[in-house]
Amino acid sequence: MAFDGITLKAVTNELQKILEYKIDKVFQPDKNTVILGLYGNGTNLPLLFCINSNNYRIHLTKKTNNNPTSAPNFCMLLRKHLIGLKIKKIYTLNLERIVFLELENNENPNKPIKKKLIIELMGKHSNVILVNNNNVIIDSLRHTSTENGATRDIYPTARYIFPEDKKLNFLELKNFEDFYSIIKSHLTSEIANSISSIFTGISSSFINSILEENNIQSISKKSLEIIYNKINEFLNFQNLGITINKNKKDYHLINTKESKDFSLNYELDNYYFEKETTELFINYKTNLLALILSTIKKYEKRLQNIDNKILECANMEKYRLYGELITANLYKIPNNKKEFIELENYYENNKLIKIPLNKQYVPSHNAKLYFKKYAKLKNALEIVNKQKEETINTINYFESIVYEIESSKTIEDLKNIDDEIMENEIFSSNTKKQKKNIKTKKAKLLTTNKKITYNPLKYTIGGYIVLVGKNNKENDYLTLKLAKKNDIWFHTKEIPGSHVILKNSTNDTIPENILYEVAKIAVLHSKAKNSSHVPVDYCNVSFVKKPSGSKPGFVTYSNNKTIYI
Repeated sequence: MAFDGITLKAVTNELQKILEYKIDKVFQPDKNTVILGLYGNGTNLPLLFCINSNNYRIHLTKKTNNNPTSAPNFCMLLRKHLIGLKIKKIYTLNLERIVFLELENNENPNKPIKKKLIIELMGKHSNVILVNNNNVIIDSLRHTSTENGATRDIYPTARYIFPEDKKLNFLELKNFEDFYSIIKSHLTSEIANSISSIFTGISSSFINSILEENNIQSISKKSLEIIYNKINEFLNFQNLGITINKNKKDYHLINTKESKDFSLNYELDNYYFEKETTELFINYKTNLLALILSTIKKYEKRLQNIDNKILECANMEKYRLYGELITANLYKIPNNKKEFIELENYYENNKLIKIPLNKQYVPSHNAKLYFKKYAKLKNALEIVNKQKEETINTINYFESIVYEIESSKTIEDLKNIDDEIMENEIFSSNTKKQKKNIKTKKAKLLTTNKKITYNPLKYTIGGYIVLVGKNNKENDYLTLKLAKKNDIWFHTKEIPGSHVILKNSTNDTIPENILYEVAKIAVLHSKAKNSSHVPVDYCNVSFVKKPSGSKPGFVTYSNNKTIYI
């Protein structure tokens, strides 16, 4: 459900326990999130508020957030004004999605410091606003101006104005009859939307959860009374929690009937952490895939151009033949300028062959031109054949990256792949710049590890240990450093996939059924995992070599056998 006024009211009720806590730290992990470090009763509690349009909320948090090395300007301003102040009041007005934190420092009784932090949680209009004791804005996370079409002025020195709301206040209703008299004339088949559009702070998803739990299929006065009573129950419950919907994409409030400090706050913290992590993973994965697929497309176009050049080179022997025949018959070719000449081809039983000539030049010079063209195409063929091999290897390498990205399960997996991509000289500075501008929040959850650690997947089959690499760098480490010479190396034949190592410390003869099962693992961790009759090559690690200067994950091998899965 949306973080609506009812949820906010319940969260704020729990936060009454942090009154008199002192603000001793301020962090801003990203442009939408601010965290206040609170200290009181011998404990530290981080209070998070986020104004992201999709994940706006306020709650205590237990999650670790990585902060930028240089604090943003707004964060520095909050540190200047808030550190040392105590929370005196925290409240909402009616069911508005606005939280007020009244802050005070009475260390100097003759000159107390009073500030107010206002957190507006209103979708894309969400904001964090700091005002003085006269309600004049000191600064805000987002600035708006009526001159630019906004409904209010939110910038330093402007007076804070409470946002206008034309909806009705549910808390002012005396009884169900008041509720029914208001809503009966506005009802549509979408009852949840109807109620949400009339009353402030009640989301349609909250009403839908009531409809679902009470199996309300049709609109009637009785069903509306059930909805009215359920709304009031949630407003009066002291101990609320959340339950995650079956699709895991949403939640709704429940009565937990047990008292735990900040239980709703921390349940919301867990939910939004998982939600943002999933969104970050999907966005990160999508952007990496887009980058690699666009690169593959460029190299496929390059390969097509190379093939066209190779086709052009296919005629080089014809030009050599023309040059030879002209040279061999110069004594009988008149020097008068002609467009073509017919000569006997002694390579084909003296069959006549028609040779074009450039009539600007004598026959001997035409022969030189043909030899020159032949030599040029011959040299070009050597170059483009080498280019073709390099281009095919590059495409294969990037296809292995695509497989790795598609197989990734965690953000850390993607980070390792990203690091590998960034180290590759194939990417120009422009591409690197483009990558850095990808709109992901990976810095929020990730730190760059100077010391690289590897953690390959591990299986146990019939008492044997099987290790599987998760990316190209880990494949290299697994095969070239971790594996011993007597271990068995597996890989799908000419298909992108992971390196698989069957540990064989005692140099035993591996049973056929074990080899088959390990080959199945190699197929499972390859691009061909959904295919049948997949060839898997295997050999001793001692026969696996890495060519000098080759890309991560690329090896050559010999003395191999093949199993079909």
